[in-house]
Amino acid sequence: MSLIVQKFGGSSVADAASIRRVAQRIAATRRAGHDVVVVVSAMGDTTDELLDLANQVVEGHPAPRELDMLLTSGERISMALLAMAIKGLGLEARSYTGSQAGMITDERHGKARILEVAPRRIQEAIADGAIAIVAGFQGFNRETGDITTLGRGGSDTTAVALAAAMDAEVCEIYTDVDGIFTADPRVVPKAHKVDRITTEEMVELAAAGAKVLYIRAVEFARRHGVRIHVRSSFSDLEGTIVTNRTVPAEGETVEEPVVAGVATDLSESKITIVGVPDVPGKAAQIFTIVADTLANIDMIVQNVSTTRSGETDISFTLAKSDVPAVLAALEAARAEVGFAELLHDDDIAKVSVVGAGMRSSAGVSAKLFTALYEAGVNMEMISTSEIRISVVTRASAAATAARAIHAAFGLDGEADAVVYAGTGR
Repeated sequence: MSLIVQKFGGSSVADAASIRRVAQRIAATRRAGHDVVVVVSAMGDTTDELLDLANQVVEGHPAPRELDMLLTSGERISMALLAMAIKGLGLEARSYTGSQAGMITDERHGKARILEVAPRRIQEAIADGAIAIVAGFQGFNRETGDITTLGRGGSDTTAVALAAAMDAEVCEIYTDVDGIFTADPRVVPKAHKVDRITTEEMVELAAAGAKVLYIRAVEFARRHGVRIHVRSSFSDLEGTIVTNRTVPAEGETVEEPVVAGVATDLSESKITIVGVPDVPGKAAQIFTIVADTLANIDMIVQNVSTTRSGETDISFTLAKSDVPAVLAALEAARAEVGFAELLHDDDIAKVSVVGAGMRSSAGVSAKLFTALYEAGVNMEMISTSEIRISVVTRASAAATAARAIHAAFGLDGEADAVVYAGTGR
């Protein structure tokens, strides 16, 4: 009997009817002879609503420990309701919080990292013939005794971590689209589903803003060899298999597609530090200050200052949520660093193309930049890796840029993609 881990996002358990539908799918998997561990997110937009409520109670930054206590309540509601629904179908189900499921994390609130998975109680439930329902997104720190949260996409990471720890056959990630598409179908209607994609490509797409899977979950899957199957909870269609690169079997296509997908990301901001003294060590000093805020930097560009000789301007992008802390830290160090001015721009977007075939294909950059030129889209920053090219544009141009690039690389499907619920989770 094989073990399957199934994860259901917020749109899949958005209301009572959705929870009953998910329960029937889980029951069908169990009756087909599989052991089942289920990970659930909070219902619908519950997490965002709880965040809004916290910010109404306390303007600014709510206490991180208490915020984690608040936010983890959303998944606890989902897990209990789903267990009730499964019991109503005549099967045994037991719900567990992250700490009860053995998700041991570091002490950092809001963005905790998993240190260990000790799923003893989950294994006991499976041995007793029960379906185990686990609250995603949350864990427990042994030293402090506190509940922690894993950050956005934490339920994906919970599911993959459990799949790795319990040697599951597959980790099924259920969402509101039929799999992984060549672009977000809400942005590029002609996007089409891909049947297979490598974890290497998926890591790059997730880092570039593709929200169907979160980067930490994909990185965990790549590191521990977990096979992921992304599919819709609203249909029975086969989805997309995400797996580590393997040697092609006889009859399989050997050549990889040049571009696997196009991703858009509106969640970042740009900070520009104007008039930095152009001497060795200043960049190290600046990014040490940024690192101390625990912010993650994405793209970095340094240019000779347009206004002063002997000085340089440094621009970088980062998550919008990290901007206040970074601006405050840099402003406090203005005299020490010796820069002239801080500029902050929220109105940007990142558009990226990703494909393992880019390693051996010439002209990818030329085709990308030509497509943007013909669409009238201006580029502000450029960043590349071996299998990715990312550009920063105005936020208002993101959809136009993504559609133009998607068409230029021959990725458009014949019909518009189906989106069942509208959130992508």
